[in-house]
Amino acid sequence: MNNATRAKASAVSIRPATVDDAPLLMNAIVGLAEHIGEADGVACTEADLRQFGFGDNPAYEAVIAEADQEFVGMCLFFPIFSTWYGRPGVFVQDLYVDQHFRSLGIGELLLRHVARLSREKGGVYMRLAVDEHNERAHPFYTGLGFAWTHDQRSYIAGGRTFAALCEAIGERT
Repeated sequence: MNNATRAKASAVSIRPATVDDAPLLMNAIVGLAEHIGEADGVACTEADLRQFGFGDNPAYEAVIAEADQEFVGMCLFFPIFSTWYGRPGVFVQDLYVDQHFRSLGIGELLLRHVARLSREKGGVYMRLAVDEHNERAHPFYTGLGFAWTHDQRSYIAGGRTFAALCEAIGERT
């Protein structure tokens, strides 16, 4: 890493994403997918990000990390609630740092920023999921104190399965 990159990393600022940042968010999402070998699995579009992330009832929020007004990373997140804690928290859906700025603490800065935003709204915890094969990410998160939940598994119903769930509900009501 050259001195210019180091200098930029020391001057990182974090700001809320705006609707105009949809291309940056989209590029980061694709970058994440490429990193784990799943680029073909991204169905999200910039239009989706604009529609569902901004306006009166956004489904997510995002923050952008910049160095000298250059995009260096982002964190996309949304509120969650724990019945165990009886308190809100935050789920980090995507954390991305440009490959030229990795290992400089920018991911940690983004997570800490999002944690503080959640705490301001009463949040007491942060949850995220990491691709099983993302070997570089696991020590990063455990190094920050995150614990792998041995007692839970994450399940997802998407596509046809989700549609079938919706249809079954509709037929019973």
